[in-house]
Amino acid sequence: MKKVVAILALAALVVSCGEKKEEKKEGFAIKKAKKEVKKEVASEGVPVDMANQGVGPFKEVTFGDIDQALVDAGKAKYSTICTACHLPDKRMIGPALKGVYERRSPAWVMNMIKNPDVMIKEDPIAKALLKEYNNAVMLNQNLSDDDVRAIAEYLRTF
Repeated sequence: MKKVVAILALAALVVSCGEKKEEKKEGFAIKKAKKEVKKEVASEGVPVDMANQGVGPFKEVTFGDIDQALVDAGKAKYSTICTACHLPDKRMIGPALKGVYERRSPAWVMNMIKNPDVMIKEDPIAKALLKEYNNAVMLNQNLSDDDVRAIAEYLRTF
């Protein structure tokens, strides 16, 4: 429910911030142009910790060669449940996931996918991410271990 309210508030803000039109005054014209302000996207303020395995069933996960069948299954699942909040290259409601294995261990990522509610309560990095992303809670999708593994494999292809 909080997510729906937040999305509606964001939509209202975007709609209300329309482009300004030019004003004409007697004998001369004032042209108001939008100034393009380039902002650098701030990187996560959350520290990188490759030793943290997270809280959950996955421990000491190591990846071998990419398994294309798992990638395909993970892509389908990711497209269904993850894209509302995560894109590979763009920060949204949740973090961009490209390069996630350069910031987090595979076990941590898989535990976060499997048990986000437990991770948010007990893991210091998950708590910091929650704060970084304005308390937008990742919902528990009740995924099987196989689904989690498939999504994790797909994330390797970003």
